[in-house]
Amino acid sequence: MVRPASLCTLLLVALAPGLPAAAPAPAGARHGCLASGDGYLRAVLRGALNLDLDWHDAELECEGGPRPDGTGLRVSFAGPAHGDGHRLRIVFGVESVHEGSPGHDLPTNLTVIFEGEERLFATRGDDHCTVDELRQERVGALGGPRRSWRIVARGFCIAPASTLNSDARILMSRFDFAGTATFEDAPREASPAPH
Repeated sequence: MVRPASLCTLLLVALAPGLPAAAPAPAGARHGCLASGDGYLRAVLRGALNLDLDWHDAELECEGGPRPDGTGLRVSFAGPAHGDGHRLRIVFGVESVHEGSPGHDLPTNLTVIFEGEERLFATRGDDHCTVDELRQERVGALGGPRRSWRIVARGFCIAPASTLNSDARILMSRFDFAGTATFEDAPREASPAPH
């Protein structure tokens, strides 16, 4: 039987294109954010929910890469999974930064997804949050068409993220994280065969 996609999965695809939708991890899958073991996410959320997050590498998963329009970078963090299928996922869309480059005062879009609860909060724009400082550290193999970076950033939001119908809001007053982003060269088109 094919199950319809959940509301949160559909909204994640709509609001955070370019990141794969969350799928259950296969049994025995590696958990953790970075191979080096030093990934983290710390954040303070207030409003409809009051949360003080302090996630460390082994209890979270992260992924990232360029925004689909090429104007910046997107980094996603999924916290510890609960037995009932609930999980918190946070997506930062950082504007005006490119592969390997540091940045300061970068406009940032924020999406907070409560998986298994059908709840999503989003700033719906890059003018509510700012990454004060961002740096990128190369990890893994240095050559080839696929390159990975450790992304370290800190920032804050000045306006809340709200649900789609705006009946609830949460403010992430500060955040800092170390996650990952992978960049790939576009595949080369095959040269036409000589006649």
